[in-house]
Amino acid sequence: MSHEIEVMEMVEGTVFDVSRYCLDDGPGIRTTVFLKGCPLRCAWCHNPESLSRSIEIAFDEKKCVNCGACVKVCSNGAHQMVNGKHVFDRSKSEGCRKCVEACEYGALTTIGKKLTVEAVMKTVERDRPFYASSGGGMTVSGGECLYQPVFTQALLVEAKARGISTCVETSGYASAKKLREMAEYVDVFLFDCKQMNAAKHQAVTGVGNQLILDNLRMLDDLGKEIVLRLPIIPGINNEVEHFRGVGELADELENILYLEVLPYHPLGLSKAALLQRKMPYEATEIPKSETVDKWVEELQKYTKKKVIRSKS
Repeated sequence: MSHEIEVMEMVEGTVFDVSRYCLDDGPGIRTTVFLKGCPLRCAWCHNPESLSRSIEIAFDEKKCVNCGACVKVCSNGAHQMVNGKHVFDRSKSEGCRKCVEACEYGALTTIGKKLTVEAVMKTVERDRPFYASSGGGMTVSGGECLYQPVFTQALLVEAKARGISTCVETSGYASAKKLREMAEYVDVFLFDCKQMNAAKHQAVTGVGNQLILDNLRMLDDLGKEIVLRLPIIPGINNEVEHFRGVGELADELENILYLEVLPYHPLGLSKAALLQRKMPYEATEIPKSETVDKWVEELQKYTKKKVIRSKS
Protein backbone atom coordinates (compact mmCIF):
# COMPACT_ATOMS: atom_id res chain seq x y z
CA MET A 1 0.00 0.00 0.00
CA SER A 2 1.41 3.41 -0.98
CA HIS A 3 2.00 6.18 1.55
CA GLU A 4 -0.49 8.38 -0.32
CA ILE A 5 -3.29 5.81 0.07
CA GLU A 6 -2.46 5.28 3.74
CA VAL A 7 -2.68 9.04 4.37
CA MET A 8 -5.99 9.25 2.47
CA GLU A 9 -7.48 6.44 4.57
CA MET A 10 -6.67 8.32 7.78
CA VAL A 11 -8.44 11.55 6.75
CA GLU A 12 -11.17 12.17 9.32
CA GLY A 13 -14.64 13.69 9.05
CA THR A 14 -17.79 14.14 11.12
CA VAL A 15 -20.46 11.60 10.17
CA PHE A 16 -23.96 11.25 11.58
CA ASP A 17 -24.95 8.04 9.82
CA VAL A 18 -23.73 5.37 7.44
CA SER A 19 -26.90 3.80 6.07
CA ARG A 20 -26.75 0.46 4.24
CA TYR A 21 -29.06 -0.94 1.56
CA CYS A 22 -30.39 2.44 0.38
CA LEU A 23 -32.60 2.41 -2.71
CA ASP A 24 -33.24 6.15 -3.22
CA ASP A 25 -29.73 7.61 -3.27
CA GLY A 26 -28.61 6.83 -6.79
CA PRO A 27 -28.63 3.78 -9.08
CA GLY A 28 -28.85 0.32 -7.58
CA ILE A 29 -28.36 -0.62 -3.94
CA ARG A 30 -26.16 1.89 -2.15
CA THR A 31 -24.47 2.65 1.13
CA THR A 32 -25.07 6.30 1.96
CA VAL A 33 -22.63 8.25 4.12
CA PHE A 34 -24.33 11.22 5.80
CA LEU A 35 -21.98 14.02 6.86
CA LYS A 36 -22.73 16.75 9.39
CA GLY A 37 -22.74 20.41 8.45
CA CYS A 38 -24.72 22.48 5.95
CA PRO A 39 -24.48 26.13 4.84
CA LEU A 40 -28.20 26.21 3.95
CA ARG A 41 -31.08 26.63 6.36
CA CYS A 42 -34.00 25.21 4.41
CA ALA A 43 -37.25 25.91 6.23
CA TRP A 44 -38.41 22.29 5.74
CA CYS A 45 -35.07 20.51 6.36
CA HIS A 46 -35.50 16.72 6.50
CA ASN A 47 -32.21 16.22 8.36
CA PRO A 48 -31.94 19.04 10.94
CA GLU A 49 -29.49 16.90 12.90
CA SER A 50 -27.05 17.49 10.05
CA LEU A 51 -27.05 21.30 10.11
CA SER A 52 -24.21 21.77 12.58
CA ARG A 53 -20.74 20.42 11.85
CA SER A 54 -20.31 19.79 15.58
CA ILE A 55 -21.13 16.58 17.42
CA GLU A 56 -24.38 17.21 19.30
CA ILE A 57 -26.42 15.70 22.11
CA ALA A 58 -30.06 14.84 21.48
CA PHE A 59 -32.55 14.79 24.34
CA ASP A 60 -35.73 12.72 24.13
CA GLU A 61 -38.00 13.86 26.97
CA LYS A 62 -40.31 10.87 26.42
CA LYS A 63 -37.54 8.48 27.45
CA CYS A 64 -36.34 10.52 30.42
CA VAL A 65 -37.28 9.10 33.86
CA ASN A 66 -35.86 12.13 35.76
CA CYS A 67 -33.33 9.98 37.61
CA GLY A 68 -30.74 12.76 37.81
CA ALA A 69 -27.80 10.61 36.72
CA CYS A 70 -26.81 13.16 34.08
CA VAL A 71 -26.90 15.98 36.63
CA LYS A 72 -24.35 14.23 38.80
CA VAL A 73 -21.75 13.90 36.03
CA CYS A 74 -22.23 17.35 34.43
CA SER A 75 -19.79 19.95 35.74
CA ASN A 76 -21.17 22.78 33.58
CA GLY A 77 -24.73 22.85 34.88
CA ALA A 78 -26.17 21.89 31.50
CA HIS A 79 -28.36 19.31 33.25
CA GLN A 80 -30.45 20.33 36.25
CA MET A 81 -33.40 19.00 38.19
CA VAL A 82 -36.12 21.64 38.49
CA ASN A 83 -39.13 20.69 40.60
CA GLY A 84 -38.25 17.04 40.11
CA LYS A 85 -37.99 17.32 36.32
CA HIS A 86 -34.84 17.09 34.21
CA VAL A 87 -34.06 20.30 32.31
CA PHE A 88 -31.31 20.36 29.65
CA ASP A 89 -29.70 23.71 28.82
CA ARG A 90 -27.65 22.86 25.74
CA SER A 91 -26.09 26.35 25.70
CA LYS A 92 -24.02 25.19 28.68
CA SER A 93 -23.07 21.84 27.19
CA GLU A 94 -19.47 21.36 26.08
CA GLY A 95 -20.24 18.07 24.33
CA CYS A 96 -18.12 15.95 26.64
CA ARG A 97 -20.84 13.28 26.43
CA LYS A 98 -20.43 12.11 30.03
CA CYS A 99 -24.17 12.59 30.39
CA VAL A 100 -24.83 10.25 27.47
CA GLU A 101 -22.71 7.57 29.08
CA ALA A 102 -24.54 8.04 32.39
CA CYS A 103 -28.04 7.82 30.89
CA GLU A 104 -29.31 4.22 31.11
CA TYR A 105 -32.62 4.93 29.36
CA GLY A 106 -31.52 6.33 26.01
CA ALA A 107 -32.96 9.77 26.68
CA LEU A 108 -29.59 11.34 25.87
CA THR A 109 -27.81 10.25 22.70
CA THR A 110 -24.96 11.51 20.57
CA ILE A 111 -25.53 12.75 17.03
CA GLY A 112 -22.37 12.55 14.97
CA LYS A 113 -18.97 11.00 15.43
CA LYS A 114 -15.49 11.39 14.04
CA LEU A 115 -14.62 8.65 11.57
CA THR A 116 -11.67 8.03 9.29
CA VAL A 117 -12.09 7.19 5.63
CA GLU A 118 -10.94 3.66 6.39
CA ALA A 119 -13.58 3.25 9.12
CA VAL A 120 -16.33 4.36 6.73
CA MET A 121 -15.06 2.13 3.94
CA LYS A 122 -15.22 -0.94 6.19
CA THR A 123 -18.99 -0.47 6.31
CA VAL A 124 -19.22 0.40 2.61
CA GLU A 125 -17.33 -2.76 1.69
CA ARG A 126 -19.84 -4.96 3.52
CA ASP A 127 -22.42 -4.41 0.75
CA ARG A 128 -20.06 -4.93 -2.17
CA PRO A 129 -21.97 -8.05 -3.38
CA PHE A 130 -25.13 -5.94 -3.70
CA TYR A 131 -23.30 -3.27 -5.69
CA ALA A 132 -22.17 -5.80 -8.26
CA SER A 133 -25.63 -7.29 -8.78
CA SER A 134 -27.59 -4.00 -8.79
CA GLY A 135 -25.20 -1.44 -10.24
CA GLY A 136 -25.02 0.32 -6.88
CA GLY A 137 -22.21 1.75 -4.80
CA MET A 138 -21.46 4.50 -2.28
CA THR A 139 -23.31 7.81 -2.02
CA VAL A 140 -21.99 10.73 0.03
CA SER A 141 -24.73 12.98 1.37
CA GLY A 142 -25.46 15.31 4.29
CA GLY A 143 -26.23 17.90 5.40
CA GLU A 144 -24.11 19.19 2.62
CA CYS A 145 -21.19 16.84 2.07
CA LEU A 146 -19.27 19.54 0.17
CA TYR A 147 -19.16 21.44 3.47
CA GLN A 148 -16.48 18.87 4.40
CA PRO A 149 -14.67 18.91 1.04
CA VAL A 150 -11.41 17.25 2.10
CA PHE A 151 -13.15 14.30 3.75
CA THR A 152 -15.70 13.96 0.94
CA GLN A 153 -13.00 13.89 -1.72
CA ALA A 154 -10.95 11.41 0.28
CA LEU A 155 -13.98 9.09 0.49
CA LEU A 156 -14.58 9.37 -3.25
CA VAL A 157 -10.95 8.76 -4.15
CA GLU A 158 -10.81 5.70 -1.90
CA ALA A 159 -14.07 4.28 -3.25
CA LYS A 160 -12.92 4.67 -6.85
CA ALA A 161 -9.57 3.07 -5.98
CA ARG A 162 -11.53 0.05 -4.75
CA GLY A 163 -13.70 -0.10 -7.86
CA ILE A 164 -16.87 1.13 -6.12
CA SER A 165 -19.31 3.41 -7.96
CA THR A 166 -19.80 6.84 -6.41
CA CYS A 167 -22.62 9.36 -6.14
CA VAL A 168 -22.67 12.75 -4.45
CA GLU A 169 -25.91 14.27 -3.20
CA THR A 170 -25.53 18.05 -3.02
CA SER A 171 -27.33 21.37 -2.89
CA GLY A 172 -24.64 22.70 -5.20
CA TYR A 173 -23.81 25.52 -2.79
CA ALA A 174 -20.05 25.06 -2.65
CA SER A 175 -16.74 26.30 -3.97
CA ALA A 176 -16.64 25.80 -7.74
CA LYS A 177 -12.93 25.02 -7.51
CA LYS A 178 -13.41 22.26 -4.93
CA LEU A 179 -16.40 20.85 -6.77
CA ARG A 180 -14.43 20.70 -10.02
CA GLU A 181 -11.52 18.96 -8.27
CA MET A 182 -13.67 16.15 -6.90
CA ALA A 183 -15.93 15.79 -9.96
CA GLU A 184 -13.58 13.32 -11.64
CA TYR A 185 -14.19 10.87 -8.78
CA VAL A 186 -18.01 11.08 -9.02
CA ASP A 187 -20.06 8.89 -11.35
CA VAL A 188 -23.43 10.58 -10.74
CA PHE A 189 -24.38 13.83 -9.03
CA LEU A 190 -27.74 13.96 -7.26
CA PHE A 191 -28.25 17.70 -7.51
CA ASP A 192 -31.03 19.47 -5.59
CA CYS A 193 -33.07 22.21 -7.23
CA LYS A 194 -35.10 23.82 -4.44
CA GLN A 195 -36.42 27.08 -5.89
CA MET A 196 -35.75 28.72 -9.27
CA ASN A 197 -36.80 32.20 -8.16
CA ALA A 198 -33.67 33.82 -6.69
CA ALA A 199 -35.45 35.95 -4.09
CA LYS A 200 -37.63 33.06 -2.91
CA HIS A 201 -34.60 30.77 -2.76
CA GLN A 202 -32.86 33.27 -0.49
CA ALA A 203 -35.93 33.53 1.70
CA VAL A 204 -36.50 29.80 2.25
CA THR A 205 -32.91 28.51 2.33
CA GLY A 206 -30.89 31.47 3.60
CA VAL A 207 -28.66 31.59 0.50
CA GLY A 208 -29.01 32.73 -3.10
CA ASN A 209 -29.19 30.30 -6.01
CA GLN A 210 -26.73 31.85 -8.50
CA LEU A 211 -23.71 29.88 -7.27
CA ILE A 212 -25.85 26.73 -7.27
CA LEU A 213 -26.98 27.22 -10.87
CA ASP A 214 -23.45 28.12 -11.98
CA ASN A 215 -22.10 24.93 -10.41
CA LEU A 216 -24.83 22.85 -12.04
CA ARG A 217 -23.93 24.23 -15.45
CA MET A 218 -20.23 23.66 -14.76
CA LEU A 219 -20.85 19.99 -13.97
CA ASP A 220 -22.88 19.67 -17.14
CA ASP A 221 -20.07 21.25 -19.14
CA LEU A 222 -17.71 18.68 -17.61
CA GLY A 223 -19.94 15.95 -18.97
CA LYS A 224 -20.96 14.64 -15.55
CA GLU A 225 -24.15 12.62 -15.28
CA ILE A 226 -26.72 14.43 -13.17
CA VAL A 227 -30.03 13.55 -11.54
CA LEU A 228 -31.93 16.76 -10.88
CA ARG A 229 -33.71 16.24 -7.57
CA LEU A 230 -36.71 18.39 -6.71
CA PRO A 231 -37.91 18.54 -3.11
CA ILE A 232 -41.48 19.80 -3.49
CA ILE A 233 -42.79 21.62 -0.43
CA PRO A 234 -46.47 22.67 -0.37
CA GLY A 235 -46.80 26.43 -0.12
CA ILE A 236 -43.13 27.01 -0.94
CA ASN A 237 -42.35 25.67 -4.40
CA ASN A 238 -45.34 23.63 -5.65
CA GLU A 239 -46.03 26.31 -8.24
CA VAL A 240 -46.05 26.67 -12.00
CA GLU A 241 -43.28 29.27 -11.95
CA HIS A 242 -40.90 26.84 -10.29
CA PHE A 243 -41.92 23.85 -12.43
CA ARG A 244 -41.52 25.84 -15.64
CA GLY A 245 -38.14 27.20 -14.56
CA VAL A 246 -36.84 23.75 -13.64
CA GLY A 247 -38.10 22.24 -16.89
CA GLU A 248 -36.49 24.93 -19.02
CA LEU A 249 -33.23 24.59 -17.10
CA ALA A 250 -33.21 20.81 -17.54
CA ASP A 251 -33.65 21.14 -21.30
CA GLU A 252 -30.68 23.53 -21.50
CA LEU A 253 -28.39 20.87 -20.04
CA GLU A 254 -26.94 17.92 -21.93
CA ASN A 255 -26.27 15.42 -19.14
CA ILE A 256 -29.45 15.27 -17.08
CA LEU A 257 -30.36 11.60 -16.64
CA TYR A 258 -33.82 12.40 -15.30
CA LEU A 259 -35.67 14.66 -12.86
CA GLU A 260 -36.84 13.21 -9.55
CA VAL A 261 -39.68 14.66 -7.48
CA LEU A 262 -39.12 14.33 -3.72
CA PRO A 263 -42.34 15.08 -1.80
CA TYR A 264 -42.19 16.79 1.57
CA HIS A 265 -42.02 14.58 4.66
CA PRO A 266 -42.41 15.95 8.22
CA LEU A 267 -39.78 13.57 9.65
CA GLY A 268 -37.50 16.54 10.28
CA LEU A 269 -39.86 17.97 12.89
CA SER A 270 -39.39 15.11 15.35
CA LYS A 271 -35.64 15.12 14.82
CA ALA A 272 -35.47 18.88 15.37
CA ALA A 273 -37.38 18.49 18.64
CA LEU A 274 -34.64 16.20 19.97
CA LEU A 275 -32.22 19.09 19.50
CA GLN A 276 -34.68 21.65 20.90
CA ARG A 277 -34.88 23.39 17.53
CA LYS A 278 -37.99 24.92 16.03
CA MET A 279 -38.42 24.47 12.30
CA PRO A 280 -39.80 27.44 10.31
CA TYR A 281 -41.93 25.11 8.19
CA GLU A 282 -44.04 22.95 10.48
CA ALA A 283 -46.58 21.21 8.25
CA THR A 284 -47.23 17.68 9.50
CA GLU A 285 -49.27 16.34 6.58
CA ILE A 286 -47.56 14.16 3.99
CA PRO A 287 -48.74 15.04 0.45
CA LYS A 288 -51.19 12.49 -0.94
CA SER A 289 -49.97 10.15 -3.65
CA GLU A 290 -52.29 11.67 -6.22
CA THR A 291 -50.95 15.13 -5.38
CA VAL A 292 -47.39 13.97 -6.03
CA ASP A 293 -48.52 12.41 -9.32
CA LYS A 294 -49.96 15.78 -10.36
CA TRP A 295 -46.65 17.49 -9.56
CA VAL A 296 -44.86 14.97 -11.77
CA GLU A 297 -47.38 15.54 -14.58
CA GLU A 298 -47.11 19.32 -14.26
CA LEU A 299 -43.33 19.30 -14.33
CA GLN A 300 -43.30 16.96 -17.32
CA LYS A 301 -45.19 19.62 -19.32
CA TYR A 302 -42.12 21.86 -19.27
CA THR A 303 -39.31 19.45 -20.10
CA LYS A 304 -38.39 16.78 -22.61
CA LYS A 305 -36.36 14.98 -19.95
CA LYS A 306 -37.92 12.12 -18.03
CA VAL A 307 -39.61 13.01 -14.73
CA ILE A 308 -40.10 10.39 -12.00
CA ARG A 309 -41.25 10.41 -8.41
CA SER A 310 -39.11 9.21 -5.53
CA LYS A 311 -39.65 5.61 -4.51
CA SER A 312 -40.01 6.53 -0.84
